[in-house]
Amino acid sequence: MLEFSRRSLLARSGIGMGALGLAGVLSDAGLIESAAVAASGPINPLAPKEPHFAPKAKHVIHIFLNGGLSHVDSFDPKPELTKWHGKELPTPNLRTERPTGAAFRSPYQFRKYGESGIEVSEIFEHTAQHIDDICVIRSMHADVPNHEPSLLLLNCGDPRQVRPSMGSWLTYGLGSDNQNLPGFIAMCPGGYPIQESQNWQAGFLPGVYQGTYLDTKDTDVNKLIANIRNDSASRSTQRRQLDLLQNFNRKHLEARGYDPQLEARIQSFELSYRMQSEAEEAFDVSREPKHVLDAYGPGTQARQILIARRLVERGVRFVQVWHGAGQPWDNHDDIEVNHRRLAQQCDRAIASLIKDLKERGLLDETLIICGGEFGRTPTVELPKQGSNAGKINGRDHNHWGYTTWLAGGGVKGGYVHGATDEFGFKAVEKPVHVHDLQATIMKLMGFDHEKFTYHYAGRDYRLTDLAGNVVHDVIA
Repeated sequence: MLEFSRRSLLARSGIGMGALGLAGVLSDAGLIESAAVAASGPINPLAPKEPHFAPKAKHVIHIFLNGGLSHVDSFDPKPELTKWHGKELPTPNLRTERPTGAAFRSPYQFRKYGESGIEVSEIFEHTAQHIDDICVIRSMHADVPNHEPSLLLLNCGDPRQVRPSMGSWLTYGLGSDNQNLPGFIAMCPGGYPIQESQNWQAGFLPGVYQGTYLDTKDTDVNKLIANIRNDSASRSTQRRQLDLLQNFNRKHLEARGYDPQLEARIQSFELSYRMQSEAEEAFDVSREPKHVLDAYGPGTQARQILIARRLVERGVRFVQVWHGAGQPWDNHDDIEVNHRRLAQQCDRAIASLIKDLKERGLLDETLIICGGEFGRTPTVELPKQGSNAGKINGRDHNHWGYTTWLAGGGVKGGYVHGATDEFGFKAVEKPVHVHDLQATIMKLMGFDHEKFTYHYAGRDYRLTDLAGNVVHDVIA
């Protein structure tokens, strides 16, 4: 016999008729197959689901160049900066975080690549070999020139409020094709970035859709994934223990009505157990042939980009690859040395990722996104105490115009969309806001971003808030 508190009894009595009606509504909406199925037990929240319409892509690899890649030193050449180098620009100086001065030409050479003839900087010479598979959006813009809100805007669609991340939205909408691995994985070596786990949070979505964080500075799988092995109990013993725990948890859940947080906790126990059978193999890049390891190159960035390919092969829905826990691309000084060094850490691996996916028949169904939270100014940053150590050889933050590129997953390769002004300060041709990019990503993954919503606190929310337009020109 079940015992109820007075509060529990009143709550159950009050919502009883509503719950009966809700079962019918959910059944009509296709969220549960029938009342009988719903009564038989909970549905796996990570089971594969169908989107609104046939998707162009099934998986996402988001390569996050944390801190703000300089577009005028990578994928948006500005020869006018060479002409005006050291001189005050004739256009009004847009608002920046710190004082900026005269025009600052790129220290790198650009040249045309591929049949498309798109110009790319020498620091991404390997990635440039695949430019005919890449769509370069040169007219991106965000809201403010600050890391924290710009990170959250890109990852979660809102610069301030707690909102679900893009990976959480897609895992919620599509589930996962591999029940033995998380549907959404965020890899960031050396600890958390700014705003920490908010960048891959589930927000008001059930917790099971939150990104699983891995510190990829560790090469030992047992350190990379904590407690992946249980040395004190066999698999069969663990299974019996987990079955007993699950039985208690289910009774606890049934006695209190559906609780998303409790359901997420129950699912995490199951996932942790299942990961023991597959995670060790998936994250162990030493199993790759030597020629593959050589192609991706050495170092943490190369290794985690290779891991991203291995995860997508195994059905993981969304993989986010962070370039460092701090803001490594945030080069307010020594940009010539630092940007070259950072590009060398990932350039070969990015090129190998595109090549690898293409050879394995996975590029068409895997959307690669690469870029930072904003760009950098075409002007030199003036020295300021605590800012750039008195050096005049770096660039400030610039949200008015920057570059993000896409590849695979149904995008138009060998195509440049939009443009910044002649100096690279502001997006002036076919501007693409972050919400427009998110709407386009949702479109490629099979969702109408205006209809892909979640009801919370009295209103329907979506990744793109109340904005965003699909950029149809970038879709093949």
